[in-house]
Amino acid sequence: MTRQTAIPCTFMRGGTSRGPYFLAADLPPTREEISQVLLAAMGSPDARQIDGLGGATTLTSKVCIVSPAAAGEAQQVDYLFAQVSVDKAFVDFGPTCGNMLSGIGPFAIEKGLVPSHDGETSVLIRAVNTGALIEAVVQTPGGEVAYDGDTAIAGVPGTAAPVVLNFADAVGGATGSLMPTGHAQDVIDGVAVTCLDVAMPVVIARAADLGKTARETAKELDADRDFMARIEAIRRAAGVAMGMGDVAGKVMPKFAMVAEPAGGQGIAARYFTPLACHEAMAVTGGICIATAAMLPGTVAHPLARIGPNERETVVIEHPTGQMEAVISTRRTGNDGVEVLGGGTLRTARKIMQGEVFIPARIWSGRGA
Repeated sequence: MTRQTAIPCTFMRGGTSRGPYFLAADLPPTREEISQVLLAAMGSPDARQIDGLGGATTLTSKVCIVSPAAAGEAQQVDYLFAQVSVDKAFVDFGPTCGNMLSGIGPFAIEKGLVPSHDGETSVLIRAVNTGALIEAVVQTPGGEVAYDGDTAIAGVPGTAAPVVLNFADAVGGATGSLMPTGHAQDVIDGVAVTCLDVAMPVVIARAADLGKTARETAKELDADRDFMARIEAIRRAAGVAMGMGDVAGKVMPKFAMVAEPAGGQGIAARYFTPLACHEAMAVTGGICIATAAMLPGTVAHPLARIGPNERETVVIEHPTGQMEAVISTRRTGNDGVEVLGGGTLRTARKIMQGEVFIPARIWSGRGA
């Protein structure tokens, strides 16, 4: 009889993504071993992921691994994100995911990693992939996580309890600087771009410069293979310019295109993951795009319709609706602007809790 290994997990929707959440203690000790376990658990590299938990899209092939904070703080946890390739035997630990991040606080509270409080509970989360620290404010009436609520986010049906995410030290997490190339704008392959690193490194271009409007659906953009090949070439060249080396096959930096908003405020955007257009908007990517809208000199700033405040809510129009990002800045000398942080509002829902089974030949389990 072929044995299988049972691994405890909680399957959750985080923002507009979903996937299994694991305690690090329930997985192997090395990333190489973890990768093999996650590929088996998600059903990769089969394009249908028919033999695992994956949903056959990049948004539904994501994994969160959570552990108590290495520093030992009572209200803090460490969050390792894994992007599991759908059709390749590859797990990327380079990026983080702001949507899946919205489930970390509820998961950590329910697993007893942080104590809860009546009303609201703040959980400080260290994104292991990037080193960023994020505060998640979770609704906990009576000390228990609430999933039901009145908050709606575009790309998710119905409503749920809000999860507030505050990125306090989001600047330069992946590259070490706000503008990794040293310029507010660069020209790559004949296209003006802004390379910005706030919560996520993103290469931002004007949609009009690419022959687009930023009103297209995700399917329309994905179907334009010449366009997708063009922006991938720009993204790879930008990766080198940003000091990130050869980014072929990697998911950072991301790519986005922007345009004037249709609704009269904020900015219109399409965000790429990077080989497909996001059907909604990534939290980290949205914060970066909103920051670009706030900063004079970027390709996004002249297109944005935003107020002059140092703390501004920026509406980002995406394929399935809108996302709001709150960006905090401070004016400095010579008309400069310092980025202090960004935040947004998400929801999460626990879908299933139990065990996922993988062949024991891949991993026989803890203590085996």
